Amino acid sequence: MSKTIVTNGTIITVNAMNQVYKKGAIAFENGKITYVGEVPQDLSEYDEVIDAQGNYVLPGLVNTHGHASMSLLRGYADDLPLQQWLEEKMWPIEAQYTKEHAKWGTYLSLIEMLRTGTTTFVDMYDNMDEVAKAVEASGARARLCRGMIGFGTDELRQSKLEEASSFARNWNNQANGRITTMMSPHSPYTCTPQFIEQIVSKAVELDAPIHIHMSETKAEVELNVKEYGERPVKHLEKLGVFSQRSLVAHAVHVEDWEMDILAKHDVKVSHNIISNLKLASGIAPVPDMLNKGITVSLGTDSSASNNNLDLFEELKQVALLYKGVHNDATLIPADKALQMATIHGAEAIWLEDQIGSLEVGKEADFVVMNTQQAFYQPAHNPVSHLVYSGSGRDVKDVFVQGKQVVKNGECLTVDEEKVIFEVNRLVEPF
Repeated sequence: MSKTIVTNGTIITVNAMNQVYKKGAIAFENGKITYVGEVPQDLSEYDEVIDAQGNYVLPGLVNTHGHASMSLLRGYADDLPLQQWLEEKMWPIEAQYTKEHAKWGTYLSLIEMLRTGTTTFVDMYDNMDEVAKAVEASGARARLCRGMIGFGTDELRQSKLEEASSFARNWNNQANGRITTMMSPHSPYTCTPQFIEQIVSKAVELDAPIHIHMSETKAEVELNVKEYGERPVKHLEKLGVFSQRSLVAHAVHVEDWEMDILAKHDVKVSHNIISNLKLASGIAPVPDMLNKGITVSLGTDSSASNNNLDLFEELKQVALLYKGVHNDATLIPADKALQMATIHGAEAIWLEDQIGSLEVGKEADFVVMNTQQAFYQPAHNPVSHLVYSGSGRDVKDVFVQGKQVVKNGECLTVDEEKVIFEVNRLVEPF
């Protein structure tokens, strides 16, 4: 592969020193970053020189919780509390899903994520072979898992467990390493303790991390106490979930002592701030989690509960909400919010050695933002502008493993016109 360098950009590294090179460059070869810094005087060693024209260059964003196929249900059922939304609207219609729904719903989400700067995402759903094939074709990076709801017969549960295990085994490190896998019990309230223990046992056998919804609503926590005598955090700890590398989605209703347990086991948290607000699930105690050293990342959840996959919106919300709630303007400053969407996202899915910051040796996953616009001026603080002024709609170019997947706002790897046609054809019966 040729040697490529992107020059004359404002390079936002999000590395340990949070370096920003206002007239900088990033070079890559064979999919990996070979240089980050000021623009070299001699560019003759490079086969391709791309002029960033003063635009911002930053690591690809990492979305640590979602359900890509649910894009088909965007706007289908809004303004309802979680349990009613799930039980009366989502689950009945999802029962009608076929592999084709999973395929085209995933492609729709991939276009949206890539075009708004997300290069890596976590997905928990079913028909995951279709999801993985779409990821492979799109050039995106993903941590994928077959989510398992434990309702029904034991035969059905065992079938799901075998399907999830086979998927985790067969797709891990596929697509040139862009696809990695996890095991995923849906939640403590949809899976019996025995089923969760079986999933943990299989995760240990496969050396696979675990991803699970947890403590999303107050009612869910109360139900867990009623049925099992424990709040979800202690319940999952006893079942051995946290003995494996674990990523929990939501963690909205967790008490101080529960956060101590999460910190003790280095459990990662995906904070889905907009989905939690829209479903009125509550506000997670993120500042307290950060103070305890818990890795908190950002997720959109599905576009049925968000209703988009623009992680820049999560960035701005997480940087603003806690300031207002706690009357403290110092909480979650812009640089911390950006870290939550990049390097902390990479840490949450155990890929921080590969992605999440612009550093030599890491994979060339990065985004170029069109900052030649009024709301990015004057250029006092590029990180502040990204978080408080920016939007995923400002994304110009996107690279994953050094391959350009978005150019001038157009997705190069997926036929957007065809996807939109197929999606609207499929949803007519709904």
